[in-house]
Amino acid sequence: MKPEQRKHRLALTLLFSGVVFCFFIVTMAVVGGVIIFLIHRGVLEPVGSGPKGEHLILRMMLASVLLGAVLTTVTSRFPLKPVNTIINAMNRLASGDYKTRLHFGKHLAKHPTIIEISRSFNNLAEELDKTEILRSDFINNFSHEFKTPIVSIAGFAKLLKHGDLTEEQKAEYIDIIEEESLRLSAMATNVLNLTKVENQTILTGVTEFNLSEQIRNCILLLENKWSRKNITPELDFGEHFISANEEMLKQVWINLIDNAIKYGDQGTSVRVGITETEDHIFVSVSDTGVEIPPELREKIFRKFYQADESHSSEGNGVGLAVVKGIVKLHNGDVTVSSGNHQTVFTVKLPK
Repeated sequence: MKPEQRKHRLALTLLFSGVVFCFFIVTMAVVGGVIIFLIHRGVLEPVGSGPKGEHLILRMMLASVLLGAVLTTVTSRFPLKPVNTIINAMNRLASGDYKTRLHFGKHLAKHPTIIEISRSFNNLAEELDKTEILRSDFINNFSHEFKTPIVSIAGFAKLLKHGDLTEEQKAEYIDIIEEESLRLSAMATNVLNLTKVENQTILTGVTEFNLSEQIRNCILLLENKWSRKNITPELDFGEHFISANEEMLKQVWINLIDNAIKYGDQGTSVRVGITETEDHIFVSVSDTGVEIPPELREKIFRKFYQADESHSSEGNGVGLAVVKGIVKLHNGDVTVSSGNHQTVFTVKLPK
């Protein structure tokens, strides 16, 4: 424990002792005053005659005060022990030790208030520990994700400097550079959007626009990806309009459709449907391919989380977190269902 922390603990102990001692002094003064008053009124018999009796009472009060002071100083440590335990744990947690957990003795551990404090603190520490692990994992993997397209772009740009390339080779290398640049741009956009959504509490830039047209444009933007896997987009909707932040919702559809293409099987289809009720619009994006186990369906929306722990597939644990954040900012909800080799993401938005 640092010297400064020891000073704070000592000050806390002295403060507690002082408060208890003051109560003790006040009580003794009141009791002593009442006794002397009753003796003067003749209600009580004095221990001694005249002033001697009063002096004896005063000496007894003084002895009681001194004894009380000693007992208060000694016993004040025990009520403060759980407080000190909590302060120690909070200091360790604040310093970055997310493995810290609150543990009390057998007697204190049975108290309802202590149980509630321990549970709340330990849950908080556990969530911080998980977030730190995911953050560290994200930094390592994301740096790799960023480095890969940069190295690829640099490599093919270097090859283009050679004059002995055929026109077909040049076109192929330029396509790869363009593709890797778009990939790099998408990753940077997701990170910036995640930061923006996390720091925004009020939805701004709301306009009414054609939702159906926006989704069709998002499909076209991802044409290279779905055509490469021979995936067929299926659009099941008419014309629907919504009042929302157009730019933010565009990122939602790009991320969901891109995710469906990424995990959909070769030669299958990605289906996008829109339905609406009196108050809400529902947009579903489904693919045929890898199923999401029930225990992972909530976790995939956490930032930095990747269901593929081997990181063999593309992804950095940001895209779905961005979707969740944007939809939540619109007072909507996003859910996922998966089974029979089909996964469906459903976004619910107010009109």
